[in-house]
Amino acid sequence: MLTFLGFAMIATFLVLIMLKKMSPIAALVLIPALFCVFAGKGAHLGDYVIDGVGKLAPTAAMLMFAIVYFGVMIDVGLFDPIVKGILRFCKADPMRVVVGTAVLAAIVSLDGDGSTTFMITVSAMYPLYKRLGLSLVVMTGVAATANGVMNTLPWGGPTARAATALKLDAADIFVPMIPALAVGLLSVFVLAYVLGLRERRRVGTLVLPSGDDEEPELVTVGTGTGTGTGIGTGAGAGAGDGTAVATATAAGAGTGVPAAGSGAPASGGDAGEEGFQGLDPQRATLRPRLYWFNAGLTVALLTAMIMELLPIPVLFLLGAALALTVNFPHMPDQKARIAAHADNVLNVAGMVFAAAVFTGVLSGTGMVKHMADWLVGAIPEGMGPHMALVTGLLSLPLTYFMSNDGFYFGVLPVLAEAGAAHGVSPLEIARASLVGQALHMSSPLVPAVYVLVGMAKVEFGDHTRFTVKWAALTCLVVLAAGMVFGII
Repeated sequence: MLTFLGFAMIATFLVLIMLKKMSPIAALVLIPALFCVFAGKGAHLGDYVIDGVGKLAPTAAMLMFAIVYFGVMIDVGLFDPIVKGILRFCKADPMRVVVGTAVLAAIVSLDGDGSTTFMITVSAMYPLYKRLGLSLVVMTGVAATANGVMNTLPWGGPTARAATALKLDAADIFVPMIPALAVGLLSVFVLAYVLGLRERRRVGTLVLPSGDDEEPELVTVGTGTGTGTGIGTGAGAGAGDGTAVATATAAGAGTGVPAAGSGAPASGGDAGEEGFQGLDPQRATLRPRLYWFNAGLTVALLTAMIMELLPIPVLFLLGAALALTVNFPHMPDQKARIAAHADNVLNVAGMVFAAAVFTGVLSGTGMVKHMADWLVGAIPEGMGPHMALVTGLLSLPLTYFMSNDGFYFGVLPVLAEAGAAHGVSPLEIARASLVGQALHMSSPLVPAVYVLVGMAKVEFGDHTRFTVKWAALTCLVVLAAGMVFGII
């Protein structure tokens, strides 16, 4: 009964948010509360929720202060050179923009924290996507999938959990998996290339300056297929005659201009409605004299996080306080910066605490355990010698529908035992368990994904509907590569 209710609860949640019948926050709270009553454990709902909130409170605190910290770093201009460099590389070519998104997300993922990766990636790429009128779900999908592959780094979490659960050395798990993971990352770049070509065909010919003082460069990127709306601040597709024009400074400032041909003018109202101003090179919050201080502070913060000198929430709390105090010593300025980022903070923190209801009910009622036991028990006896393959396949749905802790500490040991009975090494099982991480990073139970969709102003349902298929395909590529190389 609990097995059925668990799957039904997850399916109901996904269907409602993808059909946009409920907001993610409402669905995360109301659906598990309803199913908790169906399970006959409504009297314990409060205990489950408090337990879930307690477990996710440190994550919520980390995200709150990380958003403030990186928001301040964006305000003071720390990432302006990155944005300018990406703009020069991309040259208004949608294919380059999407590939650049994948590369940037993969590089930043080296810090091992998904939230940090998404904040930096969206901060750098969002102005360009808006200026060129590119699909924002392409940005979130590519970034999440690239980060998912890189999330397998030993300091990223899953590898360490697998090593701990099976009492193995993390290096013995990760190092042999590098070729398969490299193939997976390459598949993400290929995916970005294909999606970029599709965006190139959609938006047509664009104009974008390649530097602050340079003349605008015309880049022919294909034929437009739009309905005639302009591309100024990101509204609409290419003009009806196959061309469109957009202008912007290298830092993403400025307003849109009309589409070429018979297209209607691009409206600046889109920017105003969403509060989008890009990275204005003349904004009052810039602190060029403090650039190296801010860069050093960020490097020190990420280094301390990787070395685990202090808990991550504490590091970001200290970092945010120091960044605000040094860059904005006057109290009104500090309040203004906090207020400027309050919307993102509230959305993300609210989503995390709402997710605590979902995870609290899943684990508290025993649904997760019954679901895992049912899936493991459903494995045919003849698949015993192929438990590594089975583990890799099961890692896709299991790491999507439950937390990494639940999978690695609850399910993986059972799979390893079943494999050992048929002569399958625990190392093979551990490596196979990493396969599903590309899909896991878009799970509604991963707090970092709400940072991604929140900052990109993308509906979670739209992101899920677009990303799941590509992320699952990437996972299967990693699994296939692991088997071909004899790693799994």
